[in-house]
Amino acid sequence: MVDRLTDEIVGIHATGVELGLVVGGGNIVRGASAQERGMDRVSSDYMGMLATVINAMALQDLLERKGLDTRVLSAIRMDEVAEPYIRRRAVRHLEKGRVAIFAAGTGNPYFSTDTAAVLRATEIGADAVLKATNVDGIYTADPRMEPDAEFIEKISYLDVLKRDLRVMDATAISMCRENDLPIVIFNIHRKDAVKSILAGEPVGSTVVEG
Repeated sequence: MVDRLTDEIVGIHATGVELGLVVGGGNIVRGASAQERGMDRVSSDYMGMLATVINAMALQDLLERKGLDTRVLSAIRMDEVAEPYIRRRAVRHLEKGRVAIFAAGTGNPYFSTDTAAVLRATEIGADAVLKATNVDGIYTADPRMEPDAEFIEKISYLDVLKRDLRVMDATAISMCRENDLPIVIFNIHRKDAVKSILAGEPVGSTVVEG
């Protein structure tokens, strides 16, 4: 899957689109899960952030082997493996045609990867936030648990919050609302989904101002 996704990223970048990528670390450690097992919340969150750096480095290696110039920018300083996140530097990398990979979340505990993604998107002046998930978009309930859940093609930020749909955490949704930043939720397993979204095709679910 990662091989396919990186091929798609290379293809999208070739069209001239500036791309910032935010990578999670749940395949290595989830802060919430560690906390449930009795670990201190702050320590578990930092472990989760460090896990995202490992994934960001792996993603960078794959992309660069396919000829793409990338930079990993970490919210936690670790100069031997990644650049420190500095907004102006990130914007400059994008202007120079590099793909920016944002790692280590916000650098602070108690904030999710969703919030980190929206924060970086607003800082670099992104046109939209695209979130890849394991389902086709937003549903009234988890379709994997409730087969009768209804698909929602378009919804407002406020309705997402009111209905507690949990497509992203409330902080991330609120930040998008304050900055009028559209969100597209799509299935990571759908081939060329991002390319189709950028072409204006109806893919997944869109969260915009009502």
